[in-house]
Amino acid sequence: MDRMTHGDRARANAELQDNLQRAEPRIVASYALVGAILLFGAVGYAVDYWFGSGPWAMLTGLIIGFVVGFANLLVSLRR
Repeated sequence: MDRMTHGDRARANAELQDNLQRAEPRIVASYALVGAILLFGAVGYAVDYWFGSGPWAMLTGLIIGFVVGFANLLVSLRR
């Protein structure tokens, strides 16, 4: 069974670090997309809960979160 030498392991770690640094803006943007959808959906849910307005505020919040999240994603990917 082949074992990695110290140099091989160091090179693999350096390549992994380089890949993660290049992917970081996309990773952050994807989490921001999910976060915006969850945040606006939760606010809409709370408004529905407090005012008894049915699913309409939550659906509106989800749509707004989707639009805001994708706008942020597009801006991040254009950089």
